[in-house]
Amino acid sequence: MTNRELIDKAAAVVNSKRIGDYSAGNVGCALISNKGHLYTGVCIDAGSGMGFCAEHNAIGTMVTAGEYKIRKIVAVWKDDKDTVYVLSPCGRCREFIYQIDKENLKTEVVLGKDKVVKLSELLPH
Repeated sequence: MTNRELIDKAAAVVNSKRIGDYSAGNVGCALISNKGHLYTGVCIDAGSGMGFCAEHNAIGTMVTAGEYKIRKIVAVWKDDKDTVYVLSPCGRCREFIYQIDKENLKTEVVLGKDKVVKLSELLPH
């Protein structure tokens, strides 16, 4: 799957809803496991720090299916005009990806349709 196709898969699951001062579904993630399966997820921003990132949701779905290694991952946000922006994983997500399986240091993190870096290049930053 190309970076553009993976970005499109992540954008397709974005379904933003405001919940008071918070939101749900405004960031989408798509990942390809080492076995070639696609997993997606969205973020939920809730009060008292109870939310989670889109990457956590997609990884949780992958783990539920019995997989732990990630070949490629991307997260995106869409603005009010449906313009898609690729996001770099936050520090918590970077660490989470690594802790799920140490081999995930080799994970390709998509930072744009023409830009990919290995997770090892992002950690410990």
